[in-house]
Amino acid sequence: MSKSSSSQARSRDWLKLPHCEAGNRIGIFGGSFNPPHSGHKMVADTVLKRLGLDQVWWFVTPGNPLKSHSDLAPLENRLQQTQSLANHPRMKVTAHEKVLGTPYTAKTLQALRSRNPAVRFVWVMGADNLADFHRWQDWRGILGTVPVAVVDRPGASLSVMSSPMAKAFEKYRLPEEDAALLPEMEPPVWTFLHTVLDQSSSTDLRQRSSR
Repeated sequence: MSKSSSSQARSRDWLKLPHCEAGNRIGIFGGSFNPPHSGHKMVADTVLKRLGLDQVWWFVTPGNPLKSHSDLAPLENRLQQTQSLANHPRMKVTAHEKVLGTPYTAKTLQALRSRNPAVRFVWVMGADNLADFHRWQDWRGILGTVPVAVVDRPGASLSVMSSPMAKAFEKYRLPEEDAALLPEMEPPVWTFLHTVLDQSSSTDLRQRSSR
């Protein structure tokens, strides 16, 4: 197979959903990953272990509708970098949102639940996204579709108490010591996971690269 054919085949594979079985507990970790870094890996490692997940699917989005795309690296590049970082047998990388034709998490999760009703999905995000979560399209619908795991990130610890999402869904917060129960629970339910903080930042990495 030529290098070009190999690249095309790999691109087609990235557009597919990873394989899963009924009853699997799967974390959906979405983002632009522009670029992916060790802080992202820390989030994925944390939920894989603390929630007892069978897999973590890294959903590399074509573009975040709340962010400028002026410095967004090509999707293929971000997929390759994410694949290199998520080097774990139970971590899978996909660009399936491109197939779905929507950049919105709410619609992505609805499509996943519809296609795999017997799979226990959990939405995974770093706490740095919590402060603006209420600006996401149909953010309340996300909480009503799947359980949500929020993993601590540098400078974001206070957002678990002050963000509009945390306040609106305070009574649905699962204590951290019970986090392993999260994937089996019916939404709305969410938990906040503390972990070792990794200072890596996609913004910082892009700025260093441009310099």
